[in-house]
Amino acid sequence: MTINLRFFRRFAGLLATGLLLGGTVSAQSSGSGQRDVLREITDVVGLKPRFQLRATSEVQNAAAVVYGGQRYLLYNPQFVSAVNRAGRTDWAGISILAHEMGHHLNGHTLRAGGSNPTDELEADEFSGFVLRKMGASLAQAQAGMAVVSDEQASPTHPGRRTRLTAIGQGWQRASQQITASTRGVAPSAEPAMMTTQPAPVRQVVARRAAPVSVLGKITFQAKPEVDFYVTDRLSVVRLDRAGQAAEVVGRLTRSESLSYPYVLIDGQQRRLYISRMGEIYDPNGRQVAMLTDPS
Repeated sequence: MTINLRFFRRFAGLLATGLLLGGTVSAQSSGSGQRDVLREITDVVGLKPRFQLRATSEVQNAAAVVYGGQRYLLYNPQFVSAVNRAGRTDWAGISILAHEMGHHLNGHTLRAGGSNPTDELEADEFSGFVLRKMGASLAQAQAGMAVVSDEQASPTHPGRRTRLTAIGQGWQRASQQITASTRGVAPSAEPAMMTTQPAPVRQVVARRAAPVSVLGKITFQAKPEVDFYVTDRLSVVRLDRAGQAAEVVGRLTRSESLSYPYVLIDGQQRRLYISRMGEIYDPNGRQVAMLTDPS
């Protein structure tokens, strides 16, 4: 998070004791008559709300945590109310929750260790992007961080001015997208025509005279005997036993995370996260494979 008790996001041992989730949760975001902020945030970035937002007095401010394979956004409602009062806008509290979600989506909660300035700035930029998409002004998007951040930088958190700049960068990026989308003619909403015999979902690519270049080899711990390769088109392919054809089973896509620059997405839209060193992790933070040089 933005302040000292950010360590709740990292210390899985504390969660294992059940102190945060074992009977201490006092409310959830989806209560009757309450604004469903979590869904609003995920809607603007095109995601399913696969997080659980919970209010609890066991955290002093807010935290992104993983427990039992489930991602949680924990927040202290008194803290959020205080931030809203100090910032003079409800957007202040929403920006705090968007910041925490940014930690989840950038893969920060998949690895051990404490807070660091790079992670915090990535989450700050994400919160600015989200709040612009939700309709907040730049001042409203920055209101929460202007209240809770320290003026001077520390080993774990950037200074206030740097953080507000990161929020502004995310806000401007979203604003540019919105402006660009209103300039051109809207694309056709006509759905695709279905043939009587739909083409198979998986694509089989036979070897051609000009073969696709191979950039890397993926070895899964559960299937070390099966060869998977990454092509120069960022496709993930599996060779048949004869080595004559390659079946496309997934693809790599760039992420905005500095620590996990690529995401592997298979044919069922499941995601794995690839670190700079080539380690591949599942959403629960377990290493399941390794990306290496193909030679």
